[in-house]
Amino acid sequence: MSRIQSLNEFWPFYLSEHRSPTSRKLHFVGTSWFLGTVGASFVLSPIFFPPAFVGMVGLGYVATKMESKKAAFLPMAGMVGLMSAAAPLTIPAGIVGAYAMAWIGHFRVEHNRPATFTYPVWSLVSDLKMWGHMARGRLWKGDPLEELNLNYEAPAAVAEGLSVDAVGSAPKAEAVRSL
Repeated sequence: MSRIQSLNEFWPFYLSEHRSPTSRKLHFVGTSWFLGTVGASFVLSPIFFPPAFVGMVGLGYVATKMESKKAAFLPMAGMVGLMSAAAPLTIPAGIVGAYAMAWIGHFRVEHNRPATFTYPVWSLVSDLKMWGHMARGRLWKGDPLEELNLNYEAPAAVAEGLSVDAVGSAPKAEAVRSL
């Protein structure tokens, strides 16, 4: 099975899985909740959380390089483990809240499978990128690909509603900036 080869190629695919403004709003609320718990962790655990956070960022960097070959679940588990060990109440609460909102968006609104099952680290990075756009007032309405002038063509099997895993190939994305 082939995989998307870069985070830049993944980004339009990620946005194509978040076409509904309601889904994006749910993601924004969940990610805001998570970021709030990260902030609280710095305050509540000023000795242990900062080094754990730095370790998480380092693991995340390594994991982004692995994602084109296979889902980086092991580094992602390390990232979660480091942060949860340093902040055992706030970080798990943040993760549960974020995933609850995102999965409501996917399963109830978009009716699709979250990309985090296949690309966990790139999904996290793309979710934070989408949150950043939304925090600046973008992507609240309409089609996110159109708003950001990106082009994405789903393979025929994906467009027909089949899962990527069922057809044995990953979607190919091409980011095109229109002037």
